[in-house]
Amino acid sequence: MIIDNQTQSYKNFIHNSEVKLNDTQEFIDFIKAGHDYLIENIRNGRPIYGVTTGYGEAGQNYAAFEEAEELQYNLFSFHGCGVGEYLSADVSRIMTTVRMTSLSKGKSGISYDLLKRFELLLNKEIYPLIPSQGSVGASGDLTPLSYIAAVIAGEREVIYKGEVLSTSEVYKSLGIAPYSFKPKEALAIMNGTAAMSAIAIDAIEKFEILLDTSESFIASIFELLLCDITPLEPFVHDSKPFDGQIKAAANILNKCKNSKLTHEAFTRYENFHLEKEQNIQDRYSIRCSPQVLGVIHDNLEIAKKWIETEINGVNDNPLIDHIGKRIYTSGNFYGGYVAHAMDTMRICVGNLADLLDKEFGLLVDHKFNKGLGESLKLNTKSTHHGFKAMQITLSSLTADVIMNTVPASLHSRPTESYNQDKVSMGTTAALHFAKQLPDLTNMLSIAMIGMAQGVDLRGKENCSPVLQKNYETIRKEVEKLTNDRRMDLDIKVVNEMVKKGLLA
Repeated sequence: MIIDNQTQSYKNFIHNSEVKLNDTQEFIDFIKAGHDYLIENIRNGRPIYGVTTGYGEAGQNYAAFEEAEELQYNLFSFHGCGVGEYLSADVSRIMTTVRMTSLSKGKSGISYDLLKRFELLLNKEIYPLIPSQGSVGASGDLTPLSYIAAVIAGEREVIYKGEVLSTSEVYKSLGIAPYSFKPKEALAIMNGTAAMSAIAIDAIEKFEILLDTSESFIASIFELLLCDITPLEPFVHDSKPFDGQIKAAANILNKCKNSKLTHEAFTRYENFHLEKEQNIQDRYSIRCSPQVLGVIHDNLEIAKKWIETEINGVNDNPLIDHIGKRIYTSGNFYGGYVAHAMDTMRICVGNLADLLDKEFGLLVDHKFNKGLGESLKLNTKSTHHGFKAMQITLSSLTADVIMNTVPASLHSRPTESYNQDKVSMGTTAALHFAKQLPDLTNMLSIAMIGMAQGVDLRGKENCSPVLQKNYETIRKEVEKLTNDRRMDLDIKVVNEMVKKGLLA
């Protein structure tokens, strides 16, 4: 992936192993012109926020040009107060690349040397060790990003070859000299939205796998509960043409293809095969599943679009326009788009969890599962209990997911002597979206084990090829439940299958 001032796809940030900074003279001169214009203004005595002044409420305190380097050093130093769990190496890599991309636009007043240092970190796979908590998401992700600035300067800790090591130790072993920041450079690194964006990117990619796996489970419900697939037909969704709804219906219908268990109500009614006292329509959690999932698909696409715009934008302050010869004090560091995207996705995950809970309830309840029996029991003795407790655990996880849907963007906290009086809470929103996914993964693990048990009861030969494949994948490592046994180890095994996308 070549990093310059052109747009980059967010998927590249996760998977490309090599990053190459544009090294054409034209690009180098473009970056240098912005930096030189900033230095010219400093030498001429112009007060520039964060360069020749203090920060935030201390912006009224002026510093001499000679103190600019000390000002940058102190900036990342006093922000070294992050707490909580550390971000993964993947998120740290994305975060570093996202910040490099923003700075490469040439509107931050930084030097080409600083961009080369980002390239060095990424290609040597030296990833800053970054605590997850400490950002309110405006003035950007100051505290999390200070850990990138500190590592560039040779301080704090990094993740290197799977170990947590001191930056100085790694630099010494590789012959890398610590970097000395030029005016504004530490501020340019820290005053942006890379932390919230990186967490969002990583979580969205994981969620896409979970969403497709959910559609696999929902398709299995249509089969195992002998459902009418008419609600999935294109005519229905072309009549109310939301893109996500059309996509969800097509995905589920495709997964049901060649099943001998589903039916079309109209054909069945015409041929008088409708069983006595059987409702011609299935329950809402089944029949309306494309409508429920459609909202999720569409919001997911909006979230991805917003985040791609965010990470390809310039979101520090002040902005340097060396072409128009102006310096702009602004608020692009406000992470409102990421915050609202993540808040909406958290609501979407809550709705998905609720849908899965309701459908799993139908699968295990003998009153609704059309002959699959009490709690999917293969051993019908009264001393055995089947999936009774598995349902309880799944419902418990549903509550945990739904409790995590309160919008973080509504919890703006005024801070920093009331200078930061309206903040986005974008990083908090992204973190809480990411925190929902392990619970959703465990829910799907339980649901898919129940799906396999349903196939045992219904007969594999009647199922669609997709359901048969998923059944066989699970049965390679998880035995069917005949007699009561502990199931937590089975859940862990299927959890890994879900995360790897083996059931999607």
